Amino acid sequence: MTEIPSDPLASSPTTSQPHDSALIRWLMLLIPAVAIFTLDQVSKAWMLNNLVMGQSIRPIEWLGDLLTFTLSANTGAAFSMLPQLADIFLLIALAMIVGIVVFYRRMPAGYRLDRIALGLLLGGVCGNALDRLRHGFVVDFFHITIPSVISNVSNFADHAIVVGIIVLFILQWRRDE
Repeated sequence: MTEIPSDPLASSPTTSQPHDSALIRWLMLLIPAVAIFTLDQVSKAWMLNNLVMGQSIRPIEWLGDLLTFTLSANTGAAFSMLPQLADIFLLIALAMIVGIVVFYRRMPAGYRLDRIALGLLLGGVCGNALDRLRHGFVVDFFHITIPSVISNVSNFADHAIVVGIIVLFILQWRRDE
């Protein structure tokens, strides 16, 4: 007999809820993926239509330079590293999309938070991959600056990828304890 945990979103290899049909399991991947992809692409389209490359605006004046929108073309990886490898990053993104879908199909029942985290990862990877295919670069615009600490330009897709990876890491770490 399978025990149902008190946490309805608990991720466990042995937890199988009766309502976790194949459709529900796929929706746990697709809803966050489509939401992130849409938010990412709509925000990038707005930036491309309202700013020129390198232009900055302050969306919240009282934050000063902590957060500005600075339209940027990123051919590299995170933090604009290795810009000369743009084509390789596109191939890596496409391989990740295939890998996530193949891995997802083989996941046992349960693992609900893992499924949602993979959805964040998939949506982010798809958003940045489409940019590379469409523009030849990734559109970045969130410019976060903490003097003497960090100055980074990113986008919603980047943040979804980071959150998805952190959630997967924490879930696996908790399982290993």
